[in-house]
Amino acid sequence: MGIHKLEPKDHLKPQNLEGISNEQIEPHFEAHYKGYVAKYNEIQEKLADFNFADRSKANQNYSEYRELKVEETFNYMGVVLHELYFGMLTPGGKGEPSEALKKKIEEDLGGLDACTNELKAAAMAFRGWAILGLDIFSGRLVVNGLDAHNVYNLTGLIPLIVIDTYEHAYYVDYKNKRAPYLDAFFKNINWDVVNERFEKAMKAYEALKDFIK
Repeated sequence: MGIHKLEPKDHLKPQNLEGISNEQIEPHFEAHYKGYVAKYNEIQEKLADFNFADRSKANQNYSEYRELKVEETFNYMGVVLHELYFGMLTPGGKGEPSEALKKKIEEDLGGLDACTNELKAAAMAFRGWAILGLDIFSGRLVVNGLDAHNVYNLTGLIPLIVIDTYEHAYYVDYKNKRAPYLDAFFKNINWDVVNERFEKAMKAYEALKDFIK
């Protein structure tokens, strides 16, 4: 079995954001994000060692194979979600939602203000993440919240806006105050990136909308 290894995407590291300091970004990117990359790679090496992860001993109550597969999802989604999060932040924000995205938000979520309020509510309610995404099965925009990288994920949700709500995302700047961090987050959204994600997500939906018949 070939080993799938990841490399950290250093070019995604944001700097000089409005209301989110470089001192906050430093441990978030270098320790937390890169930590998930390192652990995912370690898990891949152990899964490739059939003596360590003996498939014949796989068991739903406990087995090394089960534990590795569970933590594989946690660490892999930790990598992906962080890359989506960092990749859409730019100092002071950029652009605005495209006309197509505005129309879709209006149809599915009642407008940009309602969408923002829904995202902020999810970001306050969930322990790990808040996500605005396109459901690949229905073609609708939905707001989803995750308590952990791999808990409460909607299968087939393509993320457009990803908000890290773990305390490690804001504790340096705001201690345990999440609300001002969320306000700062929305000031730094690169809508060019979000618009591009939306266009690609809609193309994916068009290609797969008959996936379930």
